[in-house]
Amino acid sequence: MPVSVNIETELGAFTVSVDTENAPITAANFLAYVDGGHIDHSTAYRIVTMANQPAETVHKIEVVQWGPQASEDNPSAFPAIAHETTETTGLRHKHLTISMARFDPGTASSEFFICIGDQPQLDFGGMRNPDGQGFAAFGTVIAGEDVVLKIFGTAAADTEYPPEPLKFLRCYRA
Repeated sequence: MPVSVNIETELGAFTVSVDTENAPITAANFLAYVDGGHIDHSTAYRIVTMANQPAETVHKIEVVQWGPQASEDNPSAFPAIAHETTETTGLRHKHLTISMARFDPGTASSEFFICIGDQPQLDFGGMRNPDGQGFAAFGTVIAGEDVVLKIFGTAAADTEYPPEPLKFLRCYRA
């Protein structure tokens, strides 16, 4: 059964439906961050548009990336999770899909993104990541699309990393 999560930002709120049935590992990870308050006070620190990606980028995408950024000084609250591919879950990176940011398979932990428009290059077999494993989709925005698009509209023209990242204030189960 899907779980709804409300996400309040400085531009308004939106609601995500988390698919616990088809993406159980990824959904449980996201909900652990929500339930523990670890996403509260994070930021939309990366907004990728067609215009602000390097010209040499072959497989361009449009996403809003957010969450607590892990680093050596600020480790993730929980260990990285196993990679649930879209081939396994049957989910796809469609408009307003929420998914996990990662480097290599099995490295996703605390950073998430929302697709703006359909993004098949993020699915299994897509080549946004050269390993072809895609990213782990686990839900979709079900209310507040206008807020997500407002956030996307704050993107910088010349960089994926806004100089003043937009604040995500609070995330909680609906």
